[in-house]
Amino acid sequence: MVLNPHRLTGEAVSERLGVNPKKGLSNTRVRKLRAKYGSNQLAEYKQKPAWRILLEQFADPVIYVLGTAIFLALIFGEFMEALAVLVVILITVAIGFAIEYQALRSMESLRKMSQVVSRVLRRGKNQSIPADRLVPGDILILQEGDLVTADARLLECDNLRIDESILTGESFEVEKTTPPLPMKTQPADQNNMVFNGTLVNGGYGKAVVTSTGDATLMGKIQESASLEKKERTPLEKKLSRLSGILIWLTLFLALVIGALGVLQGRDTVLMIKTGIALAVAAIPEGLPIVATIALAHGMLRLARKNVLIKKLEAVQSLGEMGILCTDKTGTLTENKMTVALALWERGQWKGEDLIQVSRDNLQLKRMIELGVLCSNVRFENGEVFGDPLELALIQFAQSSGVDPLELRSRFPEKLEVPFDSETKMMATVHQRKDGHLVCVKGAFENVIERCIGNASDAGAQTLDKKLWSETVSQMASEGLRILAFAYKETGRKVEVDQICEHLLFSGIVGFIDPARKDVPEVIKTYHRAGIRVVMVTGDHPDTAKKIAEEVGIFDSVDGSKIPFHGKDLGSDMQQNEATQILNTLVFARVTPHQKLDLVRFYQKNNYVVGMTGDGINDIPALKKADVGIAMGIRGTEAARECADVVLKDDRFTSIEMAIRQGRAIFENIRQFTVYLLSCNLAEILAVAISFFLFLPSPLLPLQILFLNLVTDVFPALALGVGKAEHDIMNDPPRKSNEPIMTGKLWSMTALYGITMTAAVLGISYFGKIQLNLEPDKINNLGFYTLVLVQLLNVFNMPLRNHSFFRNKVTTNRWVWWALLTCLLIMMAAYFLPFTQEALSLVPLEWDQFKWVLIFGLAALGMTQLLKRLVYASSLK
Repeated sequence: MVLNPHRLTGEAVSERLGVNPKKGLSNTRVRKLRAKYGSNQLAEYKQKPAWRILLEQFADPVIYVLGTAIFLALIFGEFMEALAVLVVILITVAIGFAIEYQALRSMESLRKMSQVVSRVLRRGKNQSIPADRLVPGDILILQEGDLVTADARLLECDNLRIDESILTGESFEVEKTTPPLPMKTQPADQNNMVFNGTLVNGGYGKAVVTSTGDATLMGKIQESASLEKKERTPLEKKLSRLSGILIWLTLFLALVIGALGVLQGRDTVLMIKTGIALAVAAIPEGLPIVATIALAHGMLRLARKNVLIKKLEAVQSLGEMGILCTDKTGTLTENKMTVALALWERGQWKGEDLIQVSRDNLQLKRMIELGVLCSNVRFENGEVFGDPLELALIQFAQSSGVDPLELRSRFPEKLEVPFDSETKMMATVHQRKDGHLVCVKGAFENVIERCIGNASDAGAQTLDKKLWSETVSQMASEGLRILAFAYKETGRKVEVDQICEHLLFSGIVGFIDPARKDVPEVIKTYHRAGIRVVMVTGDHPDTAKKIAEEVGIFDSVDGSKIPFHGKDLGSDMQQNEATQILNTLVFARVTPHQKLDLVRFYQKNNYVVGMTGDGINDIPALKKADVGIAMGIRGTEAARECADVVLKDDRFTSIEMAIRQGRAIFENIRQFTVYLLSCNLAEILAVAISFFLFLPSPLLPLQILFLNLVTDVFPALALGVGKAEHDIMNDPPRKSNEPIMTGKLWSMTALYGITMTAAVLGISYFGKIQLNLEPDKINNLGFYTLVLVQLLNVFNMPLRNHSFFRNKVTTNRWVWWALLTCLLIMMAAYFLPFTQEALSLVPLEWDQFKWVLIFGLAALGMTQLLKRLVYASSLK
């Protein structure tokens, strides 16, 4: 391979690679080079095997504690308890594995199955070979529509135009040349090179392959992505912190109860069993299950809207997003060039009724016809193929009422001078009744220099070149790409070297890749939600600014309207730049590595960062971001592989739906976490306080597991799949370090837990002192009371200022189905012999159940009263 081939002539590169450009490589030479450099393939993103996905489900601190509980239960012969806890672990693992494995299979369905073929010159003959068999030194033959399959130095080219947006992010095609370039020329400006993964839009080229596989520019970008460590999602961090708190709480309770029991002279085995019961009570076994199902429910809901979530936690991370970094081309724009402005002598068109304007203006009509005639656009089977700018001109003509095929038949082409990168012009000669029509289009400064006058309805007029130059500069500053048009009519034969001389200037046309029409409204929603939308593009600053203005990125209350140029972006992003960078909403001419640096910078400043992308150049930033969002249609396979979210319809608006769903899921997670923890707190307090008061234990280990897996889980699941509040996108994003359980939520959890505990202890004391019941019946009264207060606890979950009778919980039909299911399960447990024995249930009088209802409703009433008193005091 050759280092920096852009600085050498094509002949020098060929010589260093030992190849004759006119004959290509021999078979013997190819075999040696293949043995040395290997196959022309990028290191594939290896799919995570199923066994690894399964093992990762066990890497949870909560499961570690439950596994310890199983171990201790087996030691003391409590096989039923051990089996019950094992079932909990297996259910949690199975759900997590099924969801993640399904996402893996969905990604497989998006893979491209076609094999790419390259045309090469070998042994003096043109031949087509599989792209993976290319070697350095091969002579590539490039034509319109070809995919470039290796990095190569151009030897010769004719109007060769390459779409490099997959690497640079720029929507405009690159015109290629062959002369050497300075050593420090950046890849985006190496016009004498073609790069792996780019597309030939037009023209012809011949190049010598300089790099293959991972040594190509695409391979190096992909390699940097593979080395970049993926950040743990915010939800993973928060659940991990919560699990840590619960684990330490469990150990603390077990040690305190054990120590006090020993001091009181209690039986050691009894103390161990009580410790197991407390451990089971302290860990909300249903939490991993409910969290997984809630996330999976959100994931499936989004899948129906063409948003594929590859990893469950990414759903919730979307809801915490504070900054969304987005590319311009194809994400905010249509990725399709259109005519935005046409100017001619004393007239202009800027979006008005084109048919009427062209009918009233002969010069506009002539310029439209020049755009159709001076073109290489092909019409095949009802479809149009060609250069994006020429396609835009054809669409412009059709919108004006011109039939391109009919016009071409009236003025058949007799001669063409192809576009040349030095003259930056294209010319065609067409037959007409009384002679020939010469049509010219190209770069403004080149075309106008060949003109002797200005075309007008009255004939040739004086051409004010300075005024036109100022107009073109103004249009360029607005982000438009400009083509100039000129023509001449002649009755005699046209000499080739005189075609582009003595022309009449017709006018100019400005092109732009227009903003998507549905984007501005979505960006308004992001702004209301406190999400900063930051454009990060490799495109020109003026073009980027123009699109940012159109889609409303600058409409937020703060933020600079001046694009930040990539060349001014320091590699280390010093603190003195921090304010300016955080205030910038548009970054232009940004390299892939700078995208990665920006993501790191935002994360260091405590933002949850989302990054959209579709090309190889986006991969490092996609992988580093908290939420990497790839495009499913135009995105590369590598970009989809490393992203967390794939938009199957490529619509920017789909991200808004995902963010809304993510926010709703986090609120639901908080709600059912408070519900589960308050229920578990009640269990812990009931067991511990009964132990110290020498009351019969209201809960046995299997009864606790039954509560945690049955009567707790169903209401929690119902809370987890609740719909979002209608105004959820009006709230600012949460801080990335904000825990699931805030101080206020811990206070409410304590309140709910204490009132439920009071009900359980109250009925236990009442059963012992007033009803003189046996210990097993006292246990059952406490058990049934706890079942009831935990079911009623679901109505404590709405915010304190919401109506008790109409709120998010009472209008959730799943809550009512959950309560009914739990009651039916409890009835079955009471009457079935197997569950009676397992749960130590004994028959009770119906009159005794009356007290269960009384104590349960009293706990709910006490909680509601205290909630409203606390809320009223907070308003003072």
